[in-house]
Amino acid sequence: MTFHRPVMIGDLVSCYAEVKRVGRTSMGVQIDAWVERRIDGSAEQVTSGLFTYVAIDDKGQPRPVPAA
Repeated sequence: MTFHRPVMIGDLVSCYAEVKRVGRTSMGVQIDAWVERRIDGSAEQVTSGLFTYVAIDDKGQPRPVPAA
């Protein structure tokens, strides 16, 4: 995760996600967060990261990712 700018009180935060990779038991999701500044209405990217999510069963063991 990379922090580009701070988020201020009153900023409107929007998060955008895109699935980048789907494996047998996990997927990689790119998430970018942007703010609309309360003071002047400008938009800035504040953070981004590539997150890995693992599908797990009832016992906490990896399981195949369900089909879309």
